[in-house]
Amino acid sequence: MGAQLRVYRQKIKSAKTTKKITRAMELISASRIQKAQQRVASSNPYTRAVTRAVSAVATHSNISHPLTMRNDNPKRAAIVIFTSDRGLAGAFSSGVLKEAEALSSKLRNEGQELVYFLVGRKALANFNFRKRKFVQEWTGGTDLPEFTTASAIAEQVTEVFLKDIADGGVDEIYLVGNQFVSMMIQEPKVTRLLPLEVVEEEASDSHEVFPLYEFEPEVDKVLDSLLPVYIENRIFNVMLQSAAAEHAARQKAMKSATDNAEKLISNYTRLANAARQAEITQQISEIVGGADALAVVSED
Repeated sequence: MGAQLRVYRQKIKSAKTTKKITRAMELISASRIQKAQQRVASSNPYTRAVTRAVSAVATHSNISHPLTMRNDNPKRAAIVIFTSDRGLAGAFSSGVLKEAEALSSKLRNEGQELVYFLVGRKALANFNFRKRKFVQEWTGGTDLPEFTTASAIAEQVTEVFLKDIADGGVDEIYLVGNQFVSMMIQEPKVTRLLPLEVVEEEASDSHEVFPLYEFEPEVDKVLDSLLPVYIENRIFNVMLQSAAAEHAARQKAMKSATDNAEKLISNYTRLANAARQAEITQQISEIVGGADALAVVSED
């Protein structure tokens, strides 16, 4: 009984230590998610303005631009996967990787070759473990995205898109990352970045009509200036959304871990009390048995 009681007490101690850690991480994620949401909200006006400008140019011009030309028979596609650098966030990264794998299967069935760009150590670890090839990776700072990283990714994927297929270029580029829906819901989302796919709901309200524009300089020069900005902004927006979703997923996971630790503490405390009560009962029985034996001896 004594050994069993010591085991329960040790488990209670371990569960309490775990609870302190998970509770601290839950509070840290709760504080960081507010800042992440503020960054997403702050970027929305600029995102709408850039998207509106690109939509206006694309709507009121018939010019063919390399970044807007769609190949009816694509041969190769690139997928940019956004995961986290750290774990303890539930199915945050695994959900994105599953979504990327589903997209990969769909594109392969259409006859396309695939190349990958990875953001986050979890994606890198997954590809290294499976010994899968990728073009380039960016790690560090997924919970606090920087625009310089988005610019580097945009430059790399645009360069690959503008290359000929024979030189290693691609016909399509997709972004796969988590979208922050609410504190409880984070959904993996696939966005086709190139050829240009303007997100209409972000471009304007449903009843808004674009005014007529006169372009100075020429339309192709306007597109040359606007499209790189648009691409950088779209990638940075995905990174901000992923960061907010990561903090929300980690807070939810740590809250669940804290609740489980509390249940373990309660269960082991009950078992320890039962073991202690059994030990006390046994000790009383031994004392009573010893007293009875002494009484019998004294009578003799």
